[in-house]
Amino acid sequence: MGNDPLVPCLPAGRKVQGKRMKKNIALVGFMGTGKTTIARRLAVELKADYIDLDDLIEDKEGMKIVEIFKLKGEAYFRKVEKEIVSNISSQAGKVIACGGGVVLDEENVKNLKNNGLLICLRAKADVILERTKNYRHRPLLNAADKKAKVEELLHRREPFYARADFSLDTSCLSEEEVVDKILAWIKDRI
Repeated sequence: MGNDPLVPCLPAGRKVQGKRMKKNIALVGFMGTGKTTIARRLAVELKADYIDLDDLIEDKEGMKIVEIFKLKGEAYFRKVEKEIVSNISSQAGKVIACGGGVVLDEENVKNLKNNGLLICLRAKADVILERTKNYRHRPLLNAADKKAKVEELLHRREPFYARADFSLDTSCLSEEEVVDKILAWIKDRI
């Protein structure tokens, strides 16, 4: 699961298709767990708007996330992220791919859950490393021992990810299986 530029239309007839969403669906989790890919596919399935928070931050700031971290620091990035989360979470019917650290701020979690369902995608450290091995745009992976860094961040973020309404390990699942499991879970909740 990577950052595919385009996701083809999916076959019709899934469980939730055509139902108007009254809530947002926000996907959280560590990088490489499939948030972007799955959010795009869910948006197609649900005929909902897809939003990538990192894309909105880059558009607002006029630079890539790695540049924001380098030039303005993580604290500045988190401030901008918080503003955008507040704005987006006040809307309805969106499928939102969140950055991996969005859950570190309690107000972000509150805002995302206020008008939405918070779904955490998880994966084992080795799977994350395999999926992100070609990422050059992730400042938090700039470490000599990438596996140790991923394991440390996963451990540190676990209590924050645990606040999600639903959690799913994507390590051994296909994209379609992940989408099907989420659609089954959200069926009577959106």
